[in-house]
Amino acid sequence: MAMDSSTPLLDKVRDPSDIRDFDTSKLKQLVEELRADTIHSVSFTGGHLGASLGVVELTVALHHVFDTPRDRLIWDVGHQCYPHKILTGRRDRMRTLRQGDGLAGFTNRRESEYDPFGAGHSSTSISAGLGMAVARDLAGGDNHVICVIGDGAMTAGMAYEAMNNAGSMDARLIVILNDNDMSIAPPVGALSAYLSRLISSKPFRSARDLAKEVAKKFPRQIEEVAAKVDEYARGMVTGGTLFEELGFYYVGPIDGHNLDHLLPVLKNLRDDKERGPVLLHCVTEKGHGYKPAEASLDKYHGVSKFDIVTGKQDKPKSNAPSYTSVYAKALIAEAEVDDTIVAITAAMPGGTGIDKFAERFPERSFDVGIAEQHAVTFAAGLATEGYKPFATIYSTFLQRAYDQVVHDVTIQSLPVRFAIDRAGYVGADGCTHAGAFDLTYLCTLPGMVVMASADEAELMHMTATAAAIDDGPSAVRYPRGEGMGVELPSRGSVLEIGRGRIVREGSTVAILSLGTRLGEALKAAEELASMGLSATVADARFAKPLDEDLIRRLARDHEVLITIEENAAGGFAAHVLQFMANDGLLENGLKVRVMTMPDVFIDHNKPLTQYEMAGLQSSHIVANVLAALGRADEADPAILAQLA
Repeated sequence: MAMDSSTPLLDKVRDPSDIRDFDTSKLKQLVEELRADTIHSVSFTGGHLGASLGVVELTVALHHVFDTPRDRLIWDVGHQCYPHKILTGRRDRMRTLRQGDGLAGFTNRRESEYDPFGAGHSSTSISAGLGMAVARDLAGGDNHVICVIGDGAMTAGMAYEAMNNAGSMDARLIVILNDNDMSIAPPVGALSAYLSRLISSKPFRSARDLAKEVAKKFPRQIEEVAAKVDEYARGMVTGGTLFEELGFYYVGPIDGHNLDHLLPVLKNLRDDKERGPVLLHCVTEKGHGYKPAEASLDKYHGVSKFDIVTGKQDKPKSNAPSYTSVYAKALIAEAEVDDTIVAITAAMPGGTGIDKFAERFPERSFDVGIAEQHAVTFAAGLATEGYKPFATIYSTFLQRAYDQVVHDVTIQSLPVRFAIDRAGYVGADGCTHAGAFDLTYLCTLPGMVVMASADEAELMHMTATAAAIDDGPSAVRYPRGEGMGVELPSRGSVLEIGRGRIVREGSTVAILSLGTRLGEALKAAEELASMGLSATVADARFAKPLDEDLIRRLARDHEVLITIEENAAGGFAAHVLQFMANDGLLENGLKVRVMTMPDVFIDHNKPLTQYEMAGLQSSHIVANVLAALGRADEADPAILAQLA
């Protein structure tokens, strides 16, 4: 356990049971020490600092009041769980956060019994919590289930689906709305805290129920007045009516940074096991208690390593622009000459580069919130009216809108353009954010054009190509991180649909790459040449439609054909092999090997390490070729074993 003279109280805490008998003054001291320790830990590792700082008081209060892990505490998304991890026996491992073999950046069931549900995507907590609550009731249990969800996550339809279900079942469930954007609540103070404490108590619930029954005996006007008094007492005028309509008993808003307000309300909710679903509205501030974060526009949502005193982040200098920024440049260039181009993002304007597009074209940029399903169908609606929507969504988040991609876009052949960021492995965010499946789930769709850029110049060309495709849907995928450093045009050129390119000519081995493994394919060709094996390297460009002529040429003129892609099985290679089988290209002794992401979820690590673990580096290509040619004894045994 980390020991620090500035955190004497925290040093004694090994798990939440150690703080259950703390009085309020000790809890307040613990809050200060926990906030300082969180800042200290993240300064070494980077991560989601702002959200974690916003829930320090709430974290302490919840673990003090409730009997975790028996009482289930679910953090929606999980990017605010660092203080929770410190209090639940993981303090000594916090410097491994988001590192290889270290702690995950989100909650993780494999990591701790205090993490009852793994996260990474938003708006899942209430659904999961309801499942746990129903399971508890079926088993005759009496523990609590508490879901903490942010106001941003509340923009997703899934949260409301879950609340509607919980309300209709009258399930015993506590949902805490962590409102850190002031998007719902007005300023809160002592009066609101007093009312919240009052209406969360058992006596008020009983009196309220009695008053309702009595009011029904009087004329309708009196009954309505009584109901209005009750609504005002419970802060209905601040936004609680919506939650009430969904069947939740609304309490709040209260100051989420004031333990004197939090503790009595949480204790009331804990002690009343007869009440159905409750929503407690807490107002907090992202980055609270750390001046550099409070002053930052994004409240230090995601940070690299930083200096605690100044808050200055240690961001490595890039040798090349990021793919995301190149996409933004390409889209702006297209929009400059075509005023029907519009951009859509689902709560990730900075992560997708749409913030840059919005600076240039504010009226043609739309952030729809954490609502990928809506984003896709919204884009479909725009397309029906002659606009050219670019739905710019991370690969892993587009999974959440697959039905809309199929039903609302593809079946109707609407020209929605999908710009798919974070294709392939993403590093510290791990498997929840890795873009591993989009080729598989998009290439099966009739009429969908699917492109993958090998470098940043190709991304510009593919963005221009997508803008020009006006008779059906299209997609271009590209990775996180820096480009290859190639020269960029001022505007992309439109590519011929379904045509790849030969990048290097050879005679014995053919390597057909899709996406940014092209650089590794070229390295492999160099190494093979040193072994006397001449290699052709081709960039497929299109996963759909396939360049059938290119595949025939590679199959006809080489002894070995390797395909490589940054996607799980069932993607590009599956379509290549199906074509080759049906075209008779596998019947003349050609040796074919397929390289995809392995059939496992690879946890957070450096991207380079993840690709090494996945067997998708140049050394793995070389070993595959040698094994196919019966020269396995010349390959690295460790690499061969990994490929087996």
